[in-house]
Amino acid sequence: MKIQVLLKKTSEWLNGTGPESDLVLSSRIRIARNIKGFRFPGKATSEDKKKILSIVESVVSSSKSSMLKGSLFVHIHELDDVDRQFLVERHLISPELSNASTGSGVIISNKETISIMINEEDHLRIQVLHSGLQLKEVWKTIDELDTELEKTLDFAFSSKFGYLTACPTNLGTGIRASAMLHLPALVYSKQINKVLHATVKLGLAVRGLYGEGSEALGNLFQISNQASLGMNETEIIETLSKVVRQIIMYEKNQRRYLINNNLKEVEDRVWRAYGSLTTARIITSKETIGLLSTLRMGVDLGILESHLRKLVNELLILTQPANLQKNFDRKLNPTERDIERANLIRQKLVRNSKAGKESKEDEK
Repeated sequence: MKIQVLLKKTSEWLNGTGPESDLVLSSRIRIARNIKGFRFPGKATSEDKKKILSIVESVVSSSKSSMLKGSLFVHIHELDDVDRQFLVERHLISPELSNASTGSGVIISNKETISIMINEEDHLRIQVLHSGLQLKEVWKTIDELDTELEKTLDFAFSSKFGYLTACPTNLGTGIRASAMLHLPALVYSKQINKVLHATVKLGLAVRGLYGEGSEALGNLFQISNQASLGMNETEIIETLSKVVRQIIMYEKNQRRYLINNNLKEVEDRVWRAYGSLTTARIITSKETIGLLSTLRMGVDLGILESHLRKLVNELLILTQPANLQKNFDRKLNPTERDIERANLIRQKLVRNSKAGKESKEDEK
């Protein structure tokens, strides 16, 4: 199966670098586009969808853009349930697209920072992901990509409403910008509900790890704009960036408070999490995300070595059910997954610890 190649590399947006990467796991912008002359996917026939899929694949294949060079083309109907969930867990497709049938697909860039979903809610859902708080940089990339595609594709556009989309909330720019924030201190101090309530009152949406309808596991919260009509792209990105920076300030203040007033308690929680992850023989996905969140907080507060951040980011994805099964190249029942997940975490953390010690020895 061609998506197996994705296992051989780590998504670039998980590398734990970029501005505010201690709090912001990733920045993402997605734009919705539809091709003029075709009905929206919800009303399109199977033949319409197949034609759209073929058109988009042809355009991307013939593109001279370096951003699309070496892209992977995947037809959703060719995938089994594990493969579909694998792509959801890596944030390359939405849960909605994972349930699609004939005529739907995804195009994934070489570094997994770009994915183009075909025939989800709209004909195209173009997505760009970067590590850290880099919304302006992400916008620059996706704007360039949108311009490249529009040279060949005739997108449905209205002088009155802007880009036409299946959902009215996406009308206008068709843009949905978001940042994935790690906010353990606000959760720990029970200040999170107040902060998120204020965020929603400002017209932004708060979602979990996998977007709309998903649970906010591991103290991870996705903050995004609600609507795109009546605002231009710059206004949307600047508004979101401003609010995200406010939330970052609240989280940093709370982290400082914890360090100054509850250091031993925080250290105990971090080292207990590390101990659990390095000794557990059976561990669930939900428990893993919670413990990894505590570990990441330990890194951010200087309790654990900084080189652990990238590994924690990777483990958040690699330990998910489908990624785990793809790694072992076989289907695993829930108990087997919990056992193999524990094995994988122990191996990765031990190897990382040895690498860190060797690096320190080299410095001496």
